[in-house]
Amino acid sequence: MLSKNRIKYINSLKIKKYRQLHQSFIVEGGKSVLELLSSDFDIEFVLATEEFQQKYSSILSRHSTRPETVTIAELESAGSFQTNDSCLAVAKTKQNEFLSLQDSEYVLILDDVRDPGNLGSIIRVADWYGINKIICSTDSTDFYNPKVVAASKGSFTRVRTFYTDLKTYLSDHGEGQSIVGAFLGGDSIYDFQFSPKGGFIVMGNESNGIGQEVESFVTDKLMIPRFGEAESLNVGIATAVMLDNMRRQLSAKL
Repeated sequence: MLSKNRIKYINSLKIKKYRQLHQSFIVEGGKSVLELLSSDFDIEFVLATEEFQQKYSSILSRHSTRPETVTIAELESAGSFQTNDSCLAVAKTKQNEFLSLQDSEYVLILDDVRDPGNLGSIIRVADWYGINKIICSTDSTDFYNPKVVAASKGSFTRVRTFYTDLKTYLSDHGEGQSIVGAFLGGDSIYDFQFSPKGGFIVMGNESNGIGQEVESFVTDKLMIPRFGEAESLNVGIATAVMLDNMRRQLSAKL
């Protein structure tokens, strides 16, 4: 049976200041916890139902962290999911370490992306297209927000982030690089040739797009042409379109 202190601790990690204080975060759901167990994250504890433990006994037995048996009701009272019939884990956050652009590599830059679901989707999309580095503005939503972790569907274990002042980062590391930005009034992405040398792809805030400070560093402003009547694209979907075009072009040149 879960103690009140354990439930209180887990619930505190839903709030950013307590995640930062304890340097820990929550992972919920079977797929995400299994991905976590296969990663290099340091795990504090795992709570799992008997059914989940029986189903994945071979995987769980290979990990040094032994799961504590809990009921579905206890999982749902402690976590943020409305329904959770499998497991929940708490792991240690990683240090905010600098990420650089390597030769022939594309790195995502997110300027003030605020919605946790959007960030989680972008992490998942980045993982799908082989992008494992994301540079985030300091006011972008927290990578370890439970909604971000849930929406990433396990991709948070493979995609690294670095939160920093984007103006300073691009001033120091953007010179001579291809810096592609998504804009409503840019050139068509279908006419643009992505550089095989790599570069940065910048996506902006859900409502206001890329800010003026970051815009000044963008070398190529691109738009995704609209053929219907929708007013705009979700930033997660727009990121997928940008990365898909980038990968298709570069694959065709191989």
